Amino acid sequence: MEDTAGSNPQSLGFTEKLKSWLSWSWTYVCFIWFGMVLIMVYVLWSPLKLQETLTSASVFLNTLTPKFYVALTGTSSLISGLILIFEWWYFRKYGTSFIEQVSVSHLRPLLGGVESSSTTGLFASVNGEAEPRPSVSECKVWRNPLNLFRGAEYNRYTWVTGKEPLTYYDMNLSAQDHQTFFTGDTPQLRPEDAVMQKAWRERNPQARIRAAYQAIEMNHECAAAYVLLAEEEATTITEAERLFKKALSIAGKDINLLVYIKRRLAMCARKLGRIKEAVKMMRDLMKEFPLLGMLNIHENLLEALLELQAYADVQAVLAKYDDISLPKSATICYTSALLKARAVSDKFSPEAASRRGLSTAEMNAVEAIHRAVEFNPHVPKYLLEMKSLILPPEHILKRGDSEAVAYAFFHLQHWKRAEGALNLLHCTWEGTFRIIPYPLEKGHLFYPYPGCTETADRELLPSFHEVSVYPKKELPFFILFTAGLCSFTAMLAMLTHQFPELMGVFAKAFFSTLFAPLGFFADKMESFMPSSFWHQLTRI
Repeated sequence: MEDTAGSNPQSLGFTEKLKSWLSWSWTYVCFIWFGMVLIMVYVLWSPLKLQETLTSASVFLNTLTPKFYVALTGTSSLISGLILIFEWWYFRKYGTSFIEQVSVSHLRPLLGGVESSSTTGLFASVNGEAEPRPSVSECKVWRNPLNLFRGAEYNRYTWVTGKEPLTYYDMNLSAQDHQTFFTGDTPQLRPEDAVMQKAWRERNPQARIRAAYQAIEMNHECAAAYVLLAEEEATTITEAERLFKKALSIAGKDINLLVYIKRRLAMCARKLGRIKEAVKMMRDLMKEFPLLGMLNIHENLLEALLELQAYADVQAVLAKYDDISLPKSATICYTSALLKARAVSDKFSPEAASRRGLSTAEMNAVEAIHRAVEFNPHVPKYLLEMKSLILPPEHILKRGDSEAVAYAFFHLQHWKRAEGALNLLHCTWEGTFRIIPYPLEKGHLFYPYPGCTETADRELLPSFHEVSVYPKKELPFFILFTAGLCSFTAMLAMLTHQFPELMGVFAKAFFSTLFAPLGFFADKMESFMPSSFWHQLTRI
């Protein structure tokens, strides 16, 4: 084992050296090959009668009418235009160029290139050793703490608009959550549990509801079945609350079921206007199960306290959870910014601040806004209503557009309630991007912004929503190239159609200039080499 482990680095080192040598020599090999082609063409000029071939070709081209050139350039413009349309559609949908992606995937390995995501690139330390990348958990998909009810809210949106607010990927993640949360720790599945496991996996909502009723027929005390009915069949929050209370009465000692049901009952109370009752239920739940902080129940509590305008209580919750050792969220960062902005926003004026400078309290508010924007730069456009809101997904990606949609959907009203808070946000949020280093290989207050958010957000958010992308991607080279090619060939087609004789003269002058270096090279070769040498070589 030791010999094998010791020989692996040597073999890997030899492979890397071979690849680097091949990539280094590739350029010179191309130049040598190009030179050999030129010499071969010159040597075979007479035996292959290339001069006569070129002459006949030029005669043939001279006989072509201008209509041929119009058709040629027009067809080229059409083809490049179609490529441009496809490239633009692919870039808008997937965020990258199709031609570039294929080239990188298939041609780079053949040319001995390396991946751009090598760990020794942007994350190289001063002494040349690779530093560890940010944790992969930054790209982890989380359950939305304030996710809506499917039957009472998501389905109602579908009935009104005809659009599906949830993606299949998002619903599939929820099905996996339910399977793990409700039946993951059961040593032996009961028949009704097996039915419910199948029910969570069903793609058709009606099939899930039928399976829940089947489980209830098998066991009238199947709490998970009532949970499914409350989530998906109930068309009002009141009906969902009744089913959740029924599930709570028969849940027994199943901790997962108890936590889930009590949390949803607290959310029902919040939606029905019983805010103080909801706050009490959330606080009791957090005290009863203090180790379940990963469920982010405190975010439900923060939103309910903001609705009560109990800002002192909000500050107390933030003091506990806005800690450097705990994972951040848009709710924590932006709620902290809201509290500090609320203290100064009612008297804030950009003109007065530019004359006298920012006070200490205003500076603290601006720094809190910058901190929040660095964590999730997508939120301000929704709070400032520069982008339209949609229903939040059931899962979110922290620092992504999905988290921004979920936060703004529930918290926009709280920002509007604080007089001048949105005005302060509008005046200061874009200043964050002057603080963050560019390119984004380093963060300012947080880890560098992860590059995986766009792909995950496109899976979580519906197709009719325009996903917010940060940092804004520049147009790929091949889109610009095909746009230029399409415009150039279209212009040639138009000019050839309008001025055929003038364009013919221009084409002849262009090609004669283009092939002038080749003729100059041939003349120099003839003057350098004796004619008898080339004669004997061509005879061989």
